[in-house]
Amino acid sequence: MHKIKYRFSDPGLKPRRTKLDVPGWGGEPEPRKTGSHEQPWHCIPFAEGAQYGIELFYPFEQDLRVSTRDGRLVIEGRSGPDETGAYQPPFRSFGDQYYTYQILLDLKVEEGFAFRTEPHPRFYTDATDTVPIAVPALLRNWWPMMFFMVFKSPSEGRTHIFRLGEPFAQIIVIPEDPDFQLVPMSEEEAAERELQARRIYNSRSTLSAATQWISTTNTVFDATYRQIHRAATEKSRKK
Repeated sequence: MHKIKYRFSDPGLKPRRTKLDVPGWGGEPEPRKTGSHEQPWHCIPFAEGAQYGIELFYPFEQDLRVSTRDGRLVIEGRSGPDETGAYQPPFRSFGDQYYTYQILLDLKVEEGFAFRTEPHPRFYTDATDTVPIAVPALLRNWWPMMFFMVFKSPSEGRTHIFRLGEPFAQIIVIPEDPDFQLVPMSEEEAAERELQARRIYNSRSTLSAATQWISTTNTVFDATYRQIHRAATEKSRKK
C-alpha cells in the first residue's frame, strides 16, 4: 500500500479519500427500479472514478463568491488585507480567465509518483454552475509545498461558491511520468477483444433479465456492467 503524507496550515482542509455523498452531490438514495430517477451513484464507472482521489474541503467560516460581471472577475467574501498584504480568505485574480487560492498544502508522495489537481467530482453532478473548477496541474514528489491552486473563472453572469465544509477540489496520485506508448492492437488482440464484446452483447439480455429498469426520463438501465464488475472483483480476490 502506498502512503501519502501531508501537512497544511489550516486543518479545515481535511484532506481525505474522496467519498460519494448520497444523499448529496452523488445523488439521492433512489433504488435502481422502474419509476426511479437516474442518479450519479447508479453508474459504477462514475462512482469508482469519483472516489479514486483525495478531496479537499473549504476551511473558512465566511462564504466566498467568485463571479464574472461585464467581463470582470469579482471576488466577494474576503476581508481586507492584513499587515502582510494577504487577504482572508486568500484568493486573488490570476489574469483575466483564472483565479487562485493560496492554499499552502504539502502532499508528499512516494518516489516515482506525482499528484494532479482536478475539479471535485461534484462539479460533474452540479446543475447550478456554482461548483469551483480546479485547473489540472501536476506536482512532482520533489516539490515541498503547493503554494496556490488555480481555478477557472466562471462564465459571464455565473458565480462559483466556496462554503465551509464543502469539497472544492480533488487530487489524484499518478505515476510521475506517463510511461506508456499508444500502439494499435495486433490482429489477434483485436479479435480477442471483439469476441469479448460480442459475448457481452449476446448475453446482455440474460445478464440483465432481472435487473432492467426504466427511469423517469424513459432511459433503460440494467446491471450488466455491475454484474461483470462484481465477478471480476471476486476473481481478482481469489488470485
